[in-house]
Amino acid sequence: MRIIGVDVHTRQQTVAMLDRETGELIEKTLQHDGDEVRKFYSALPGQVLVGIEATGSMYWFLQLLEELGIDHQVGHPPEIRKAETRKQKHDRRDAALLLKLQIENRFPSIWMPSTELRDLRTLLMHRHQWVRMRTRVQNTLQAIAISRGLRRGKALWSQTGHRIVALAPHAAYRRTELQDLDHKLHAQIDELDQRVGDQALQRPGAKLLMSPPGVGPVTALATDVFWGDPTRFADGKAVVSYVGMIPSEYSSGGQQRLGGLSKQGNPFLRFLWCEAAVHAVRRDPELQRFYRRKLAQKGLGKARVAAARKLGIRLWIMLRDPIDYQEFCRRGQMRQKNGGACAGMPEVGHSPAMQ
Repeated sequence: MRIIGVDVHTRQQTVAMLDRETGELIEKTLQHDGDEVRKFYSALPGQVLVGIEATGSMYWFLQLLEELGIDHQVGHPPEIRKAETRKQKHDRRDAALLLKLQIENRFPSIWMPSTELRDLRTLLMHRHQWVRMRTRVQNTLQAIAISRGLRRGKALWSQTGHRIVALAPHAAYRRTELQDLDHKLHAQIDELDQRVGDQALQRPGAKLLMSPPGVGPVTALATDVFWGDPTRFADGKAVVSYVGMIPSEYSSGGQQRLGGLSKQGNPFLRFLWCEAAVHAVRRDPELQRFYRRKLAQKGLGKARVAAARKLGIRLWIMLRDPIDYQEFCRRGQMRQKNGGACAGMPEVGHSPAMQ
C-alpha cells in the first residue's frame, strides 16, 4: 500500500509518498501543466491513499482521483496547522506533515460533498451573486432619487419614479444605464429562481424543508445541499455550530464569558436562515411568540438570530427523520406532553397550518 501526502497549489503540487511494503520514501514536485499529474497517479500500482489539505483549488484534483479510482481524504486546515509547531513552512515540509498524520492515524479528515451537491451549491451561489448585484444597482438608483428630492414610497428605482426627477445629461445617462441593468438582472434572477425551484422539487429533502411557513425553495435547497447527510450531526447544537450560530466563549478559572456569534461556519446559510426567520415569525404563531419574547429580552438583532437558530434546528430534525412540518408539530406536542421537549419543538396546543 502506498500512502501519499500532497501539498496542492495552483500551478504545482509537492508529493511525499511512502511505500509500506518496501519502506521507500519518495518526494517530488509535479507541475499541473500538461498530463504529468495524471501520468504519475495512473501509473501507481496497488492500493493508494492520498491525503490533501482543504483548499479552493483542489476540486479538479479530487475529480481526477475519483476518475482513477484512488482513495483520498481531505484534511481540516486549522487542525493540520496545529500538528506542526515549528516556524518553518515550505512545500516539502507540508507534504511530509500530511504523510506523517496519515501514517500515525491522526489525519483530521473532513466530510466532502459529492459532485452533484457541489454543482447545486454553484447554482445557489451564482444566484446569490446576481441578487447582490441587483441590490447594489437598486441602492444606487435609490441614492440618485433621494439626492434629487424623491422620497420613499414612490418606487425609487423604477422608471416611473425616476421620470419626475430632472437630471444633468451625464447623470441621466447613468440612471438610464442602471435601470437597464436592473431590468436585465431581474430577468436573469427570475430564470435562476425557476431553476432553483425545479431542483428543490426534485430533491426529497428540499421538498420536505419547504413545508414550514416562511421557508422557500432557495433556503430549503441550500440547507439540503450544504448539510449533505444530516445524520453526521450529533444534535441541534452541532448543527448550529456548523453554521456558526453559537456564541464565542472566553471562559477560564470557573468564570464563564460569552461573546458574540462565532461565525465559524457557512455565512450563506446564516444569511438565508435569518431572512427566512423574518417571514416565519409572521406566519408561525409559536415562533412569533418566541421571537417577541426574545425581542423584549435581547433586542432586535439577537432576537432575529435566535429565531433563525430555532428555525434551523427544526429544519435539521425534519431532514434527519425525514418528516414534513405537520408531522414535526405532532411529534413535538407528543414529546412535550411526555415531558421530553427539546430545542426547536413547538409548544403544546399550537400546530400551525401548512403553508
